[in-house]
Amino acid sequence: MSKGKVVSINISDKKGVRKKPVKMAVIKKDFGIEGDAHASGKWHRQISLLAIESIKKMQALGLNVTPGDFAENVTTEGINLLKLPIGTKMTIGDNIEVEVSQIGKECHSRCNIYYQAGDCVMPKEGIFVKVLKGGKIKEGDEIKVQS
Repeated sequence: MSKGKVVSINISDKKGVRKKPVKMAVIKKDFGIEGDAHASGKWHRQISLLAIESIKKMQALGLNVTPGDFAENVTTEGINLLKLPIGTKMTIGDNIEVEVSQIGKECHSRCNIYYQAGDCVMPKEGIFVKVLKGGKIKEGDEIKVQS
């Protein structure tokens, strides 16, 4: 079982913009993160995850970016997100359960994030999950990938 941790939780009230970090958030089953524009419940992309390792790659290229700048909901550390097949289940903190529902995404046009940040790693390196069991998520929570 691989383990990682939550580096940052990020939300916004509009889609296509950088998200602002929050210390704690409520995740609702079959919905997403309360207060976030992407939480709608009716689709498979309820929460987005991006590794801090991906953000650091962009920083190494000279971009001034931090967690949330690529519109990811949860910035992770220590898990190779792209190696997780669809259907992989993860536990976050004490009781939140999510399932990988999509790897990467197609960007049909360059969004505000691309122009604000100078590039975007989310389409290639981000993943999406649906919420099987909700709860409170906070910075530093452990993420366990179930085998």
